[in-house]
Amino acid sequence: MTHLRTRAVHAGQHPDPGTGAIATPISQTTAFGYGTLEHGAAIFAGEAPGYRYSRFANPTVAALEAKMADLEGAQAAVAFSSGTAATSSVLLGLLNPGDEIAFLGPLYGGTEGLFRAVGERFGIRVVDATQQGLAASLTPATRMVWVETLTNPSLRLHDLAEVAAIAKARGVLTVADNTFCTPCLVRPLAYGIDLAMHSMTKYLGGHGDATGGIVAGSVALIAPVRKTGLGHVGGNLSPQEAFLFLRGIKTLPLRMAAHCEGAAAVAHFLAGHPAVRVVHYPGLASHPQHALARRLLQGGFGGMVAFELVRNERSAAAAVLNRLQLFTQAVSLGDVDSLACHPASTTHSFVTAAVRAQNGVTEGLIRLSVGIEHPDDLMADLEHALRHAV
Repeated sequence: MTHLRTRAVHAGQHPDPGTGAIATPISQTTAFGYGTLEHGAAIFAGEAPGYRYSRFANPTVAALEAKMADLEGAQAAVAFSSGTAATSSVLLGLLNPGDEIAFLGPLYGGTEGLFRAVGERFGIRVVDATQQGLAASLTPATRMVWVETLTNPSLRLHDLAEVAAIAKARGVLTVADNTFCTPCLVRPLAYGIDLAMHSMTKYLGGHGDATGGIVAGSVALIAPVRKTGLGHVGGNLSPQEAFLFLRGIKTLPLRMAAHCEGAAAVAHFLAGHPAVRVVHYPGLASHPQHALARRLLQGGFGGMVAFELVRNERSAAAAVLNRLQLFTQAVSLGDVDSLACHPASTTHSFVTAAVRAQNGVTEGLIRLSVGIEHPDDLMADLEHALRHAV
């Protein structure tokens, strides 16, 4: 299977050998019988294949992990109960007290908040390498570099190949949060990144009805992340949620094409509106990294659009947001439904005002997750709401 659309449907899944069911059955069980004491001991010792307890592994979840490993071009993957659980499992599974993690921002506020509130509490130093540059920010203590393939919410990009090369030259691991792009637009491991992670809650699920996270990479790196996140912390994904993600990923390439089409139309519309000061969308020629986006992203520029109002005030943002009818005010993204939020008071309220200002999260910034509705209807909804922002 060479085409992503085909692999999204078939990878990791086969008709059930017992019943012939095409959809992967939901193994709704906590424990698994292992027959004999000897076989059970071999499973627990890792000397024989098999399932023992759903906190460690489950057949439905395993099918999802195999599918995502295939789509990301990885050897293995491990699924968690949320994107934050995936992030914390990487942090705690691969870093030790005294280590440093450097990030290129801006980051999702919850991620930076986790780094600083949990990482620093356990002796992990957090370094913002955005201003000084990655090469200059690495020290002998740096063990990990974290980037987002499209940053939240300003939609900036980082040259993944350059990031990987700088880090590898110093023996430093790299992690890319690929939530905004999905494997449909970019596969970070193909550029030398060590681990790709997702909040599956977003585009992978796509329907706003399941919460989960996943990390994909080499067997050697996934093993300690799995052991920490599942074995010690217990952040396992339920089989019911895994089933929903398996179902959602089958249509991911088709949905992403619609998201990208709609976002491009909305971005061009906003770029010409008198109430809008600037539009953040890598598909626009005016985006400062448009050339990098064209080189890095395949098949579209994503379904996220952020824009700042001329009247850069919270009251102006509220006037627009509170009049939207097709865009639902919600903090998630990647749903088939279009969503809108005010990052300064929601997704990035976890960080200080100074950090928000540094990252361009102003009071007049609005973030849109463009769904799969017809773009004409979405633009009409925005036009109606923006009349009150001039």
